[in-house]
Amino acid sequence: MKKTICVYCASSTKVNQRYYDAAVELGELIAQKGMRLVNGAGTMGLMRACADAVLNSGGEAVGVIPQFMVDRNWHYEDMTDLIITKDIHERKRKLANMADALIALPGGCGTFEELLEVITWKQLGIINKPIVILNTDGYYTPLIEMLEKAAREHFMREEHLRLWTVASTPEEALEQVENAPAWDADTAKFMARI
Repeated sequence: MKKTICVYCASSTKVNQRYYDAAVELGELIAQKGMRLVNGAGTMGLMRACADAVLNSGGEAVGVIPQFMVDRNWHYEDMTDLIITKDIHERKRKLANMADALIALPGGCGTFEELLEVITWKQLGIINKPIVILNTDGYYTPLIEMLEKAAREHFMREEHLRLWTVASTPEEALEQVENAPAWDADTAKFMARI
């Protein structure tokens, strides 16, 4: 069965080219490995770049987007499949539910929120999927350090730092997805307790 990778990332068009390059490389690798992309179906920025790379490499790219964004023509019509949801909350649930693994590329508030939400869901045992932070050029280092500080200061447990992994390159991110240890029900229950 084809593995589906959810990629969270920016829709901004003003970001540095190195972030575009990582998004394109990740998309190409997803297609080359016979995986499927699912993302927020944005027509701009890293979201579009990653989807285009998947499609141009012969892969499948599924977009999930709420109706109000479609009404504003913010959706990318060239996706292999486009799923329209009633609101942003349904979109986020569907993205996480469809995916076998979740990768966060650099982004802004929306990307941070999506990443932290799925980390929280994993902590609570709602999902049990690999979560990879793709730390292109150290973009996420301040967030990772903040999460480590939260553990040191006892706002979360040290064990919670195992809820995600960090990769430096797209290739490493997909290797972490492919080699992720099984996150069984007992582990999920343990994490939800601590």
